[in-house]
Amino acid sequence: MGDITEVETRFYSKAEDYWREVPPTVDGMLGGYGSISSIDINGSKAFLQKFLGEGEGKTSAGCALDCGAGIGRITKRLLLPLFKTVDLVDVTQEFLDKAKTYLGEEGNRVGRYLCSGLQDFVPESGRYDVIWIQWVIGHLTDDHLVDFLRRCQKALRPNGLVVIKDNVAYEGVVPDEVDSSVCRDLEIVHSLVGRAGLRIVHEEQQINFPKEIYQVHTLALGMGPRGGDF
Repeated sequence: MGDITEVETRFYSKAEDYWREVPPTVDGMLGGYGSISSIDINGSKAFLQKFLGEGEGKTSAGCALDCGAGIGRITKRLLLPLFKTVDLVDVTQEFLDKAKTYLGEEGNRVGRYLCSGLQDFVPESGRYDVIWIQWVIGHLTDDHLVDFLRRCQKALRPNGLVVIKDNVAYEGVVPDEVDSSVCRDLEIVHSLVGRAGLRIVHEEQQINFPKEIYQVHTLALGMGPRGGDF
């Protein structure tokens, strides 16, 4: 068991070291692909708006959590325009510090800046309508991802959703030694979601991204039966 723990510790500490050296800019957050930010945000907005609203089965727009938030790119352009309050969690304190200026006046509606790796993070019970997890699940081991998703369920309000948006490998698990992460295929992501006791409410592939990068899929995950047909 000691060996496994040591490998995990190295996996996480290497990632922390990598992100510590990344400039706190949109381009830095997107690994040099800052140009795709608007396409990404527009796709995410169209996806989220399918669920938000008043009435039975709809997700309300009270409070969202941005996981692996970095400097707040997604908070600024996607979540703050749609939600009353947004919390940010990230492993790198420098990014969260930068977010406070990057978000401008709208940053007044940020509830909390939380510095933590998701493997250790426990979101507050019953606080969130949407928990947005983008380009960060590859930094968690399978078991830690399952455990984190279980903790997310407890943090949801009624009709709340967990949304994962991430790169998807064609087959199996592809490690990235540079930033100490992995890219899983869709079947593996589905099985981990199932292990966590969540079900896939809706799933889409992000379109219009550069051909040379991995496919990106967005999954809305819920707990119980849900009205509406997508």
